Amino acid sequence: LAQLCPTDSILLVSASPIVKTATNIVKVCRVMESFDVEERLLTYLEKQHHNVRVLQDVLVSLDGDSRVATLRSRRTVSYKSICLCLGGRPQLLAEGNPLVLGVRDTETVQALQEKLKGARRVAVVGNGGIATELVHEIQGCQVLWAVRQDSIGATFFDPGAAQFFMPQLYSTRDAAAAPSRRASEIEGETPSKGVPGSALGPDWASGRVMLGAGAQKKMVHVEYGCEVDELLTPEQFRQRSLAETPFPQQQQGNAGVEVNMDWPLYVLLTNGTLFGCDFVVSATGVTPNADSIDVPQLRLGPDGGIAVDEHMRSSVDGVYAAGDACCAAWARSELWFQMRLWGQARQMGDWAAHCMAAECLGQPPPMADARFDLFSHVTRFFGYRVILLGLFNGQGLDKDDHRALVRITPNTEFVKLLLQGGRLKGAILVGETDLEEMCENLLLDQLDLGPLADRLLDPEVDIDDYFD
Repeated sequence: LAQLCPTDSILLVSASPIVKTATNIVKVCRVMESFDVEERLLTYLEKQHHNVRVLQDVLVSLDGDSRVATLRSRRTVSYKSICLCLGGRPQLLAEGNPLVLGVRDTETVQALQEKLKGARRVAVVGNGGIATELVHEIQGCQVLWAVRQDSIGATFFDPGAAQFFMPQLYSTRDAAAAPSRRASEIEGETPSKGVPGSALGPDWASGRVMLGAGAQKKMVHVEYGCEVDELLTPEQFRQRSLAETPFPQQQQGNAGVEVNMDWPLYVLLTNGTLFGCDFVVSATGVTPNADSIDVPQLRLGPDGGIAVDEHMRSSVDGVYAAGDACCAAWARSELWFQMRLWGQARQMGDWAAHCMAAECLGQPPPMADARFDLFSHVTRFFGYRVILLGLFNGQGLDKDDHRALVRITPNTEFVKLLLQGGRLKGAILVGETDLEEMCENLLLDQLDLGPLADRLLDPEVDIDDYFD
């Protein structure tokens, strides 16, 4: 926005003194991009852009008619247009319980690291990206992983891909890690009281030690198809005369934790199993922070996010929204859907800036590009590069009307392509497959592949020659 409107005054109001900056941006293909996220002081933006001012405060309310924003400090700010990037907050199993942690920002990750130092067993609840990475990163203690699906990582991959990752799930790695990036610059900085910091980046676990109190070995036990029924204190556990479920002893040996120990917390699952643990990490998704401000006439979507059209405009004139706080309420492309991911937040923020700039300059809204034509996500799980494209898990596809092509090289790559009517509809690429450009082109162009469809993963067929 600062680059698009160099003569306009831009104010960034942030509850946190730290901003997340996308760096090392690599355009993988037409839509796909990979990037790192670095934490920098809020004042960094003022140094980078002469027309940007920053203010550490919290937005409380907006008056859409007078276009005035009111902050927690009781300061008021007049605006021509405003973009609400309020993020989301973790869906905690139990609010106010010191033994239940939500992992959302740098501060909560640091709290988790401290608690891990004395932990013999940790329960992780959730099956999304943060839960999956966390279970992989934790070393030196037992890990109970409770998921409500029948396979791990179901938010991102199907049971076949989950099976590919299983050897890595139980592997023990070197717990030593490099120092956290830019640690000296951000040390001691915290968000405004009562307000969470900005969301973790895609490489949030990089350079962090997640080490428990046991030996270097780790133990992971997954309970499938269940949710948390109840969290019990030691007193409740004894009063009910309940029996603890033995923690399975896996082939890699235990982590120095004895059975039948006293635990500060007990987790009763809906499948009837009961495990003791030192604390619980709640990683079951986020709730949009749209309800954190008072804005009359602001329409919300069915998921509680701020409803926005294809130009990121809300129902209130001059008010835009982007990222986890918004709900995409426009007529969507067949192969795109909203997931609250860093990649989509960056895309939405960039698009909102272009749309706001057009309004400020008195120009018509810009023509949409391909970013919302195709879902794409580039990340890493269990040390593997993972690329998800289109309807990668068959989202919305008739089970009887599509088929899958699968290629697996154990410990090296997993490829799954979903086809419907001779056209590619989705792809999961794990490892260095070199198939991302081909898949993106086929998805965006929706070519009828005819007899070639069955041979897309045949190493003897050069798809590039076919298109040439």
